[in-house]
Amino acid sequence: MANPANEKKLKNRLLVWLGGSIGPYFLRFFYNTNKWDIEGEDYYKDILKSGRSVIIASWHSTLLTAFMGLAKNNYHGLAGNHHPDAEIISRVGKKLGWNIVRGSSTDGGKKAYNEILEILKSQKTVFAITPDGPQGPAKIPKPGAIRAAQKTGAVIVPIAGQSTKHWSFKNWDTFYLSKPFGRISLLFGKPLIFNLEDSFEDCSAQLKSSLDQLEKEVNSRVGLVKDN
Repeated sequence: MANPANEKKLKNRLLVWLGGSIGPYFLRFFYNTNKWDIEGEDYYKDILKSGRSVIIASWHSTLLTAFMGLAKNNYHGLAGNHHPDAEIISRVGKKLGWNIVRGSSTDGGKKAYNEILEILKSQKTVFAITPDGPQGPAKIPKPGAIRAAQKTGAVIVPIAGQSTKHWSFKNWDTFYLSKPFGRISLLFGKPLIFNLEDSFEDCSAQLKSSLDQLEKEVNSRVGLVKDN
C-alpha cells in the first residue's frame, strides 16, 4: 500500500527538479523575447559608485520583471525556507545569476535577516526585496526592507515593471508573468534614504507612495488600465 507522505515527498522532489531545471529556460524565453524600455537605471548605479549598497524594492506582484531585468549581475535576493516553491525559486535564481539567501518569517527568518544586514554592510552591492512579500497583505510594506536600510545605510531604490503581454495569477495579490514577444516597461524610482530616527510609519508611507506611483506609470505605458 502506497504511503501518502512518501508520495508527497516524491512529488515535491519531482516538482523541484523540474522547476529548477527548466524554469530558467522558460523565463529567459518569456522575458528575453520582449523589447525592454528601461528608465532610471542611473539612480541605483550612481549609489553603487558612491560606495553605498542598494536595496531594490518591488511589489511582490511584479517581482519577476525586476528579477529578470537585474539578472546576470551577481546581485542578492531572498527566498523562503523548507518549501518546494522556495527551493524552486532558489535554484532558478542561482542559474539566472543571483546570490540567494534562504529564510522565512517562521523558520530561519532571523538568521536570514542578519545575513542580509551583513551583506549590505560589508559589500557595495544590490539586494532585491519585496516589501509586501512573501504572503502579504498586498502593497503594504513590512518592516524588513526599511529597517535594513536604516541599520546599514543602504539606499532603497523602488522599481516597477509591466509587460504589454502577460498572464496574471490571483492569490493574495495578482502575480504577473510576462508573455513572449511583447514590450516591457521597467522604471526605477528616485532613491529613498531612511535614517534611524525616522519613524517606520513615515518611511512606509513614502515607500508605498513611490511604488504605487511607479506601478501606475508602467501600467499606463503598457496599456494596462486596471490596477489590480
